[in-house]
Amino acid sequence: MSNVSNAPYRAGVEPTQTIVVTTSNEIAGHRITDYLGIVRGVIVRATSIGQGFVGAFRSLGGGNIKEYVDVCEAARHDAYLQMLAHAQMLDANAIIAMRYDATEFIQGSTEVLAYGTAVRVVRA
Repeated sequence: MSNVSNAPYRAGVEPTQTIVVTTSNEIAGHRITDYLGIVRGVIVRATSIGQGFVGAFRSLGGGNIKEYVDVCEAARHDAYLQMLAHAQMLDANAIIAMRYDATEFIQGSTEVLAYGTAVRVVRA
């Protein structure tokens, strides 16, 4: 279950406290009582001038580019939090079939979408 907060992301996993979030279509030990609809969070994120400069320089050497990873992780986290807020507005206590999608919006900017199906569940 997730607590919508502004806690730093890269602590390992997204926190789960009030809304169960899963990529599966069901939650073990629970029965879905209501399907409330699709919930989503959308973020369009670009690198800062500094991140872009350092990232471009590092890309010459190949390998993982930390500056770009940081931007992507922050965008996913923010989209995830928006999705949770959307689910809370529907009074959901779970999100099933959660997914991420990312698309280059314009050169240098990426759209990140977090989405899933908001449901209400009870213990089986």
